[in-house]
Amino acid sequence: MTPRTLALLSLVCLGLSAAAVSQAAPPDLAPPAATKPNIIVILADDLGNADLGYRGSDIRTPNIDELANGGVRLENFHGMPVCTPARAALMTGRYPMRQGLQTLVIFPNHRYGLPTDERTLPQALKDAGYATYMVGKWHLGHADRRFWPQNRGFDHFYGNTVGEVDYFTHKRAGVLDWQRDGVFIDEEGYYLDLIGNEAVKIIERQPKDQPFFLYFASLAPHAPYQAPKAGEDRYADSIADPTRRTYAAMISSLDTQVGRIVKALDERGMRDNTLIIFSSDNGGPRSAVVASGAHSPEERAASGVTQDVLPASNGALRGGKGSLHEGGVRVPTIFNWPARLPPRVVEEPLHLVDIMPTAMALADAPANPAAKPLDGKDIWATVATGQASPHDDILVNVEAFRGAVIKGQWKLVKIALLPGKTELFDLSADPGEQTNVAEQHPEVVADLEGRLIAYAKQQKPSEWLKAQPDYLGAQGQTLFDPDFDIDDGGMPHLKPDLPQP
Repeated sequence: MTPRTLALLSLVCLGLSAAAVSQAAPPDLAPPAATKPNIIVILADDLGNADLGYRGSDIRTPNIDELANGGVRLENFHGMPVCTPARAALMTGRYPMRQGLQTLVIFPNHRYGLPTDERTLPQALKDAGYATYMVGKWHLGHADRRFWPQNRGFDHFYGNTVGEVDYFTHKRAGVLDWQRDGVFIDEEGYYLDLIGNEAVKIIERQPKDQPFFLYFASLAPHAPYQAPKAGEDRYADSIADPTRRTYAAMISSLDTQVGRIVKALDERGMRDNTLIIFSSDNGGPRSAVVASGAHSPEERAASGVTQDVLPASNGALRGGKGSLHEGGVRVPTIFNWPARLPPRVVEEPLHLVDIMPTAMALADAPANPAAKPLDGKDIWATVATGQASPHDDILVNVEAFRGAVIKGQWKLVKIALLPGKTELFDLSADPGEQTNVAEQHPEVVADLEGRLIAYAKQQKPSEWLKAQPDYLGAQGQTLFDPDFDIDDGGMPHLKPDLPQP
């Protein structure tokens, strides 16, 4: 099987002409047969689309900028509206609606997680001879150890399993959520520094004759907005708002860890055989309710989150975290492999589900006949040479009450709650989704709506809605058959339900 890999984006921000991009010499698509590439996925959390230096931000990110300017930028790459579905898409190569993970996120008292019959990316890479490591935020199940990363294909895990923790105490509602390979540890240190230290140690100790996969899942810049004072002081003269100053310091801290990872690879002589993928789970929050896990107003304020002060910027894109519009799901994405990928900008529509099949193709991972079919595509040809997206359509997400789908230049957003709403946007002319052209193109609406409904018929019942009948109220319970009316899972401010030794 011929190895291949993944996708990157936009022309305007880079300042290159279309002619310059098209004239770039195409790389040799096949990596050297004797070695499989190391693969590192760096996932930011709630990163604003416009909040990186290379995208024109006042936030300084020299190391991420270097990856972007020296790699492939995917400017039409899509995550999911919120954290848990995005991570499910990345880890399985399948749309989260197939796992019942399409709605919101796993709350601290929820007991569900990524179904254990799903084959994960680290499991597939282990089958190809890879060592597999994860540092940072999991958020795919915490209440049962069988959901934990080290039981889902990772040889080593260091970090937290619930959605968010204090960056210094590593606790949620007073409960410690910080572990190394299943053992809870109470240690001092800033979240980004600690996972950066762990990532560097992993690279330094990795045998050169064995390929490795490292999933670096940053909590930053997700709320609570917290950073060391020295990081905030770097922006004292350039950013007046204190919350955005902290937010900027968090992103700069993430950038520092990216630089440390690249330096460690260089020092081990591994850089030429390592693909680095940088992305985010969703766009920056434009609502206080989704910025900090739907906490109470008092808790959000304590986390530095108010509706009046939302530090993330998605630029000209409409909406933010939690939304089906581009500000919620279009995420800055970079594929960087200097030895194999010349710099370019790719504007073809792509999705987080594509990372798994692309990585598997690069790793020459063996097929598993028992594995569920993937929704993602191998996008290496799109990333490496700018070929057309392999997708006929891309499901942004589908739930019981809303959904969105992309086909080529067109995007349909459907709100099913009565009286309902149907929006059609031409993303090629209107990436900010300002003009609804549904009435002008009824045939396009009919095509995309048919595709969305076909996806909707394939979705499993939402695990979040099943766990939250009391949250929805009496009317919410009527959405389900009686066997879906299970005990309420509680609100986000409750203590995490974590197994203890």
